[in-house]
Amino acid sequence: MEKYDVTIIGSGPGGYVSAIRCAQLGLKVAIIERYSTLGGTCLNVGCIPSKAWLEASEHYYKLKHQFEKFGIDVKEANVDILKMNQRVQDVVQEIINGVDYLMKKNKVSVYEGHGTIRDKNTIEIKGEDKTETIATDKIIIATGSKPASLPNIEIDKKRIISSTEALALGQIPEHLMVVGGGVIGVEIGSVFARLGSKVSIVEYFDSLIATMDGALGHQLHRSLRKQGIEFYLEHKVTNATATDNKVELKAENLSDKKEMNLEGDYCLMAIGRKPYTANLGLENIGLETNEKGQVTVNENLETNVKGVYAIGDVIRGAMLAHKASEEGVFVAERIADQKPHINYSLIPNIVYTQPEVAGVGLTEEELKEAGRSIKTGSFPFKANARAKISMDTDGFIKVIADKETDEILGVHMIGPRIADSYTEAVVAMEFRASAEDVARMSHGHPTFSETFKEACLAATEDRALHI
Repeated sequence: MEKYDVTIIGSGPGGYVSAIRCAQLGLKVAIIERYSTLGGTCLNVGCIPSKAWLEASEHYYKLKHQFEKFGIDVKEANVDILKMNQRVQDVVQEIINGVDYLMKKNKVSVYEGHGTIRDKNTIEIKGEDKTETIATDKIIIATGSKPASLPNIEIDKKRIISSTEALALGQIPEHLMVVGGGVIGVEIGSVFARLGSKVSIVEYFDSLIATMDGALGHQLHRSLRKQGIEFYLEHKVTNATATDNKVELKAENLSDKKEMNLEGDYCLMAIGRKPYTANLGLENIGLETNEKGQVTVNENLETNVKGVYAIGDVIRGAMLAHKASEEGVFVAERIADQKPHINYSLIPNIVYTQPEVAGVGLTEEELKEAGRSIKTGSFPFKANARAKISMDTDGFIKVIADKETDEILGVHMIGPRIADSYTEAVVAMEFRASAEDVARMSHGHPTFSETFKEACLAATEDRALHI
């Protein structure tokens, strides 16, 4: 029986990153993946393909609606959905190959099959052709999550679909109905709206991306509505019925209790995800889960069973790929007796719509509920020169600072290329910078990043220069 220092179950951005870090620290590592490719949901059917679709559909939308204003005359533009899909798959395969290379480079043993914990030092791996057993000193559970649905609605993967099926459609829907106005719903909804579908988003709460700062959801609503998406906020979906070529959706208005009926050719269930822990053998070692099905861990991400750890979507906190990666590194370093840390309050949320959205730190609602004395500063992209040049003027950056100390407590952004530019806010907050600290730093001109400087100036005695 092969023996390892650490065995990781699951090869998503938590699992494979943890495997690399464990190997860097001199540990003998195995990783178990039930599917034929590494990378988990994020790489294969989640983060990567969805962002590739978003990028492609954004190019098409700008070509159709903005290029003429730049003086670029395109007589006719058409979408080849199959070719677009192939490009997405090519990107995914390239990154899969990269993860394969990293496993080989770091001498991580890869096992294909379903891993079941027999005891805290033994894992059985059931593959297509054989079943084998390995021994291990430590175990890291990194099995991720799967799409959730409502109790009375079954995802049939044909007409009532999850994000996995939506990202593999071979045709552009005539009418895509989306249940859920969170990250998955607005991202995939915006993809098909830009490609020409009628898109209807039905959301239980009174705002999109309801877990983020309220101002972001309201601005995203306005921006996506201009792109043609229709919204039914504060509606509770009660039923969805599929036939061979259509779906009938019923929802109840939460304020007046009136029933609404929609009909489309596809219905995307985008109400969130749930931890994947099926048939892992958790009961064999007495491993505890909470009421949400999440594996219970302590401050070191160790379960109630010594030597068994869990990271990513199977434990508490936001289901984010970069959170899982941070936790994977954290556990590897704890196993190696180092003293790592994770600042969970500074793990950003990002939405890759157009405009893009990101939030880091506390929201204005959270700070007010906590009774904190705060001040805010905001600056719109319509007053930013770079945004005017690129015709990306929707959105703003809002900075929230402590009223007495001026320390930045939260930064909430919606606008062009926010997913790449928010990092300055994370760095500033990690070093507990004040709004004035950032306001006094030179920012290149013309750049989108000047908007952050201006928002910090606005939070510092309302000193914004360009508005």
